[in-house]
Amino acid sequence: MENQDSKLSPGSRRSFIKNSAIAAAAFTIVPRFVLGGKGYTAPSDKLIVAGVGAGGKGESDIANFYKSGKAEIGFLCDVDDRRSARTRANFPKAKYYKDWRELMDKEAKNFDAVSVSTPDHNHAIIALAAMQRHKHVYVQKPLSHDIYEARMLTEAAKKYKVVTQMGNQGASNDGTRLLAEWYDNGIIGDVHTVYCWTDRPVWPQGIAWPSAKPEIPKELSWDLWLGTAPYKDYVDKLVPFNWRGWWDYGTGALGDMGCHLVEAPFRVLGLQYAKDVQASVGSVYVDEFKRGIFPDSCPPSSHITLTFPKTKKTKGEITLHWMDGGIQPERPEELGANEKFGDDGNGILFIGTKGKMMASTYSENPLLLPTSRTKEVNVKQTFARVPGQANGHYAQWVEACLAGYGKNEVSSPFEVAGPLTEALLMANLAVRGHELKGGHIKMLWDNKDMRITNFDPVNQYVKRNYREGWSLNA
Repeated sequence: MENQDSKLSPGSRRSFIKNSAIAAAAFTIVPRFVLGGKGYTAPSDKLIVAGVGAGGKGESDIANFYKSGKAEIGFLCDVDDRRSARTRANFPKAKYYKDWRELMDKEAKNFDAVSVSTPDHNHAIIALAAMQRHKHVYVQKPLSHDIYEARMLTEAAKKYKVVTQMGNQGASNDGTRLLAEWYDNGIIGDVHTVYCWTDRPVWPQGIAWPSAKPEIPKELSWDLWLGTAPYKDYVDKLVPFNWRGWWDYGTGALGDMGCHLVEAPFRVLGLQYAKDVQASVGSVYVDEFKRGIFPDSCPPSSHITLTFPKTKKTKGEITLHWMDGGIQPERPEELGANEKFGDDGNGILFIGTKGKMMASTYSENPLLLPTSRTKEVNVKQTFARVPGQANGHYAQWVEACLAGYGKNEVSSPFEVAGPLTEALLMANLAVRGHELKGGHIKMLWDNKDMRITNFDPVNQYVKRNYREGWSLNA
């Protein structure tokens, strides 16, 4: 099909209570007291969700919204009939589209909220189109592919007054709140350094773009899958997962795991925007004494250092280290020889003036060091817990959408998720700087103008150019 600009003019906002549910689901609205039984939710009291991206993570996202008991899956959209098959079978009444623009233009009056579970490069354009139609949005992490997109989505959430949530489920775990309570009570003193690390990538990185040009599977709309990205011929194994390692579509290990791991330092320390960044990256050798240069692909490993300004919760600047590709920080001396450092390949370590604390990927089961302190220290609970924790992350958003903008708290609204995503994407600027011969400097960030001030070549990645026919009309 030919691409055309998305029609982003907002539609009229739909009332949850007065309007009927979608015709495609063939609902009949009957008063609760007629159909009622304890715990019954009338269709008119349910959130009608359109799921864009129905396979893989989209499949589980959509299932979790439905499990909340207060959401109906009214519409499904996916460019790949193979990946969406199981979700379509699970929700046979949901009307199915392949092009999200057609879904938005034809059906906007028939749904209340949109879930976006596509590859990173199409997150922003879909989410903004939904918000401009006054739809609540749930967007998988990272919030966007580019810093500019993240800033636009953050501003749009305020402008259109819609409920937003990023899909970093660990933000709703008890562990992040316990870490904050420990810190607020001075248990480890003033934190000055944080380490976050992951075993990702678990997909190919540091490789050349494949030369083979196989036929496009008949079930896949390759042009729609590319969306905003530059046109390239179809290659095997990019869909559905290995796109994460290619800069045109993904944001590497940092984009995949950073929103999970760095969320806790943001919450605990009140971090916002970083002031500078530097990075070192791993290499791949293609021949004896010859390093491979693969500008299309993320590197196999990296160590990135971000500096954050002093916040209301810190005594001074915070240095945050990010490590991927299996690199880990030095093991804390307080940790016993047989005690795990993080979980299987991922972790978070806070270093304070009076002690240390650590957590796993999703901040589950946080520990004070030495670990014996964990059971010895008791602090008053000051942060409300999310029922169901990670799974409750979905129900929390559904409830907030039904309540209306500004009524209920969510764990990862765009006002929080936006700055978090920006910091991670800014870190990727330092990684990409290596391709441009700027890998051995500290890059200084101008947050207001969204640009690196001392190495201009890397600013081309702050806001990429979309393929012709696609635009982010902010």
